[in-house]
Amino acid sequence: KEVFMNNKSFTLKFTGNATNKGSMRNDIDVSFESMNETFKLATDEGAFHGGKGTAPPPLALFTASLCGCIMTQIKAFGKKLKIEVNEIEIDASMEWQGEVLEEGPYKASCDGYNLDIDIISEEPIERKKKLLEAAINGCFIEASLKPGIVKHRLKDKENWVSV
Repeated sequence: KEVFMNNKSFTLKFTGNATNKGSMRNDIDVSFESMNETFKLATDEGAFHGGKGTAPPPLALFTASLCGCIMTQIKAFGKKLKIEVNEIEIDASMEWQGEVLEEGPYKASCDGYNLDIDIISEEPIERKKKLLEAAINGCFIEASLKPGIVKHRLKDKENWVSV
């Protein structure tokens, strides 16, 4: 399955097709084109936001994605760098704020993410640091957090308008 990584560079392409049929629940088909895999995911909100809690809220999936990405890269890069990794434990703290605007909705902001990572092995701290730095540099979720990287378009009849 690592065929796409045999070159000096590679592209990972995911596509999502999401549907909302009136409730707070969103059903999303996510395809990982590079590996020819498709996943059915869903998000919902709790009662506070008008949902029924039938699936995790998007921020829960985001938190899991960030933790999972770093853990995956630690395990994968540990093998490549020949650094022993027996277990990994992460305590994550994610904090967002909402400011209620005069016209009714709220504006979201992020106070940041803190990941306390324990790479459980007999390796010295210098090697664990080297491994963590490599994992951070290889984590596609962390790379996605750059300001302005998400581009939005809105459909207007038959045309797409950048927002």
